[in-house]
Amino acid sequence: MSVSRTSQAVAVTRAGFDRPHSQAGDPQAQLRLCAGMRSRALDHMRASLAARTAFFDDQVTGAIAAGIRQVVVLGAGYDDRALRFRSPGVTFFELDHSGTQADKRARLHAILAEDESAGSPAAGEHAPVLAAADFTSDDVAVVLAGAGHDPGLSTLFLCEGLLVYLDQVGTVRFLASVRGAAAAGSLLAASLVTHADGLDSDAVVARGNARRRTAGAEPWRTILPAAGQSDLLARSGWRIVRAVDAADLGTGADPGRSLLVTAEPAG
Repeated sequence: MSVSRTSQAVAVTRAGFDRPHSQAGDPQAQLRLCAGMRSRALDHMRASLAARTAFFDDQVTGAIAAGIRQVVVLGAGYDDRALRFRSPGVTFFELDHSGTQADKRARLHAILAEDESAGSPAAGEHAPVLAAADFTSDDVAVVLAGAGHDPGLSTLFLCEGLLVYLDQVGTVRFLASVRGAAAAGSLLAASLVTHADGLDSDAVVARGNARRRTAGAEPWRTILPAAGQSDLLARSGWRIVRAVDAADLGTGADPGRSLLVTAEPAG
């Protein structure tokens, strides 16, 4: 499988954002991961991506401050948070399909080699653990166990910009498999693509894909009203404890299009 062009375009766009970083983190991490990419920034999505980025950055910094020592990035693409928010005792696990992971691994190797030659060998101690996964069929808990994730420790699971690519049955199966790796105290942060009540969801998906250059290779599959998205999480074993419309984060994102949620294991 080839690399995800959508993930590259998101990373290139995000590289232009002003973002926080940890004391030991690399504020240039996203730019460095994007070196040599020919993807164009997604200017039409800049406001919504800015909101999403700020939300998920806050989830990571908040979880680390609260003592969570495992962060799992699902559909990681070229996410830079393992480098940007590297912290003593915190392990980042990144899951994505094999093509993107191979390219990401090569880019990380180059960055870490550059850091080592500059006299910063300790950066390699906090490199993320990369694992290949097919989210339409693999059990996330099994993949993570093979990568060294401790299912007995609380974990922050990041699911940013991923669920729109799974159908509803696949979403429930996937999130339930994530739930299987979630110890008490774990959290799931997810972005959910939404539409107004009363619209036909299939028609909304079709219109969205018709506007996307990458729809042929990476089609959207699930866009629902907020209540419908919440129901999918509940059926997967997750209880939403916080939900915010991306439009409320002050970046200029359109209202009613993206719901950003934090959830905990139900039961």
